[in-house]
Amino acid sequence: MSASEATGWSRETAAVAAGRPAREPGAPVNPPVTLTSTYVAEGDPVYARTGNPTWTAFEEAVGALEGGRALSFASGLAAISAVLSQVPHGGVVVAPHHAYSGTTGLLDDLAGTGAVHVRRVDIADLQEVRRALATGPAVDLVIAESPTNPMLEVADLPGVVDAAHAAGAPVMVDNTFATPMRQRPLEVGADVVVHSATKYLSGHSDVLLGVAITPDSAQGRTWHERLGSHRISRGAIPGPMEAWLALRGLRTLALRVERSEASAAVLAPRLREHAAVARVRYPGWGSIVSIEIVTGVEAAERVCAATRLWLHATSLGGVESQIERRRRHEAEVHTVPETLLRLSVGIEAVDDLWADLSAALDEAVPGPG
Repeated sequence: MSASEATGWSRETAAVAAGRPAREPGAPVNPPVTLTSTYVAEGDPVYARTGNPTWTAFEEAVGALEGGRALSFASGLAAISAVLSQVPHGGVVVAPHHAYSGTTGLLDDLAGTGAVHVRRVDIADLQEVRRALATGPAVDLVIAESPTNPMLEVADLPGVVDAAHAAGAPVMVDNTFATPMRQRPLEVGADVVVHSATKYLSGHSDVLLGVAITPDSAQGRTWHERLGSHRISRGAIPGPMEAWLALRGLRTLALRVERSEASAAVLAPRLREHAAVARVRYPGWGSIVSIEIVTGVEAAERVCAATRLWLHATSLGGVESQIERRRRHEAEVHTVPETLLRLSVGIEAVDDLWADLSAALDEAVPGPG
């Protein structure tokens, strides 16, 4: 079932039904894993680096969810790299202060060689974004995350897109945290949407995969062609097994997001009342909560070490709940507080999650007496 055929469906339905094989007698319900490096001549695709039917099925499903045309990549960072490859040498990129560390690190590397010039902004401050667009040479790309990783700042995406387009700049939105279940940036005019499909889209911590989605417009088709050419020429292709696993995980995206978000909404106010927590960052939706611990870095690390159900790991978006002090990574932006813990809420029973987390907080930061 193609993305165009799924246009009239809800996102919940598209997650289940899009990207299926044709309904013919005796046909399989799921697409097969096509394990081949070679195709018979005079057909399409001509070689495994240019296409694979298993990729196509995954791309049809994600395209239906985001409302555009999808291209899968070897990782989320590979998809972001493909977009950045379209910025001319020496071009200007406006990007958030706080974002996925792979994005910030890649921008730093490119800026260090003069390949791009980066203007950092608080993406949640629309006036600051507008000033960055109006300052100096013209901007070649605006990057947005909303909510941001790991500070959970929420951008006015329609405002950012309108301001960027008024200045002649395209916009890439990393939609990994929100997922297409909560926002579809193409609907407000974004030029490219990217995901680390490793996270919520696949949802089971067993896949490394990325995806870029472009609108079904003349400009969107140009982006699609250029990103597809980059994927082929740079070899930034996914494996068919990874694409198949991600598609299987995608089928339960709506249920997983609903469950994890409901639990996050329960945990956030409880965390605000805990004596060990100095601050809770939670925008009121989504499945990520960030907290800051009152008594310093060592206490924050003790919280991570003390959990028995929450997994101390550097990822998110899986069925299992995960916790991490982000500044333990040298690549993390230094304006992220040292004691900030990013919590990725999974689908376990919320009372079990709270019992484990509150016990870890009590152990790490004991009260008087």
